[in-house]
Amino acid sequence: MDKYKIILFDLDGTISDPKVGITKSVQYSLKKMGIVEGDFDKLKCFIGPPLQVSFVEYYDFDEKDTQKAIHFYRQRFKEKGMFENKLYSNIPLLLKSLKEQKHTLVVATSKPTVFSEQILKYFNIDQYFDLIVGSNLDGTRTSKTDIIQYILDKYKGHQPDDFIMIGDRKHDIIGAKNMGIDSIGVTYGYGSLEEISQSDPTYIVQTVEQVKDLLMGRKV
Repeated sequence: MDKYKIILFDLDGTISDPKVGITKSVQYSLKKMGIVEGDFDKLKCFIGPPLQVSFVEYYDFDEKDTQKAIHFYRQRFKEKGMFENKLYSNIPLLLKSLKEQKHTLVVATSKPTVFSEQILKYFNIDQYFDLIVGSNLDGTRTSKTDIIQYILDKYKGHQPDDFIMIGDRKHDIIGAKNMGIDSIGVTYGYGSLEEISQSDPTYIVQTVEQVKDLLMGRKV
């Protein structure tokens, strides 16, 4: 599997488990918007997709209320939410092994780039990534298709076959498919096996160890 020279990683639900920080920040935002939501599990749907999509899809906010909700979300997320987070087991080992094999590693996330950089630095894994690409704070470049397009444009000397996207939600797989690159759907994050299967990734794996085996050319 050494054919993949540039490996794109989603952040939330793929590199780290951000459930506590994201759900508490969404809860805080909703309360500011006059909505009391005590069930954190109900808010897991916010992990992965852009906030611009989730507040509309799950709470039927219009554009104005969505922007207000995102503002409130970021108030709490910047202060403490981004650090209420934990790495999935063996992620540092996976990243170290891939770098030793001379792969180029890139983060491709719908989370704003500025927050993503701080989270990776907090976990001391920013050293493994050549590029960190997220959304912009003004709400642009939030779709995974746009994010992957931006990354491909940064590596114009490479062919689509050189890239692979790893993620836990359908948005990761669909974005990769839209840009003509392969993908790995992981089931240890927040997308169900059904969601991932229906989006038709190139590969489906259940653990971080299987991601490593696949990318290092071992049988999964």
